[in-house]
Amino acid sequence: MERSEGTALARSLAIGALGGLIFHLIGMPLAWMLGPLTANLIASAKGGDVRVPEPLREAFIGVLGLVLGSQVTPQLAQRVLDWPLSAALLLLGVAASTAAAAAWYRRCGFDSVSAWFASAPGAMTAMILMGEKCGGDPRRIAIAQSLRIVLVIMILPPLFWAYEGGAAPQAAEIENGFASAWMLLALPLLFPLGRRLRLPSHTLLAPLLFAGLLSGFDIASLRLPDWGMNVMLWVLGCAIGSRFRGLSSARLGRYLFEAFIATLLALAVLAGFAELIHRLVDVPRDVALLALAPGGIGEMAILAVALDLDPVFVAFHHLLRMVALMLFAPFWARWLLRGKAHR
Repeated sequence: MERSEGTALARSLAIGALGGLIFHLIGMPLAWMLGPLTANLIASAKGGDVRVPEPLREAFIGVLGLVLGSQVTPQLAQRVLDWPLSAALLLLGVAASTAAAAAWYRRCGFDSVSAWFASAPGAMTAMILMGEKCGGDPRRIAIAQSLRIVLVIMILPPLFWAYEGGAAPQAAEIENGFASAWMLLALPLLFPLGRRLRLPSHTLLAPLLFAGLLSGFDIASLRLPDWGMNVMLWVLGCAIGSRFRGLSSARLGRYLFEAFIATLLALAVLAGFAELIHRLVDVPRDVALLALAPGGIGEMAILAVALDLDPVFVAFHHLLRMVALMLFAPFWARWLLRGKAHR
């Protein structure tokens, strides 16, 4: 790591620690993720050089994958039979929410290609690349996608807090010490294996599948102490918040407003489908909404684990959405290109 990069990392973590402490003292839900995220977002907008190197972010995403996979139990198979209905409602919700957000972005001056790919709720890297290939603006797509993830993370915990009547969201029950900490040593092997198998989001999914197999057969499950969970949330919150350096405050404010309205539209549409899942599949409302929320799979998995909202159900539906988008997007891109050539 270069000296400048090390300084930027130290600055990001220090600012994040201050934000986390402030959010913790005022009683905000998920303080050690939202505080560092908000503090780094402000520092980025003010021109501060805050950065979390990609290898460090991937390492903590890998730890999250192990924690998430460790939630798998032998009893899980009994519930999987109920999931095809919720999966179908998820796909319908993705189509409807994408259309709603794209209509708003068109009113904001986006061209049709950029509007559609900026609105797709997941598979961010693939959406940016395909959008650029179809003639869209990759920078606007990337900013809209990133801001949507940030906004979903910042909106949902307080929303759940209000839904619970002002009580703090139920945090996962965490042991005082590490359990099966040796599983962390497998990460350097799992990352290249996931890359070779071409898994989407391989830094999350390879550890998740590894831990899921061990936990599913009741061999081992990774448990983090409470301070370990907070460290993971702190670093990942800093990584998300520091994405926006280089944007002026005025431009970031405009993009935030556009993304805020688009995110509210998508959440409103998906909340309707989440209510259907709640009624038809007998899943709690907050779990159904988090499973459909238009955030990234890693970020939504963090919320699910931290708030103890059935992380396996949530991760399954976000993985399904990501795979569906990656399969469908090339056909949609071809249709957009054909329409562009015709015009």
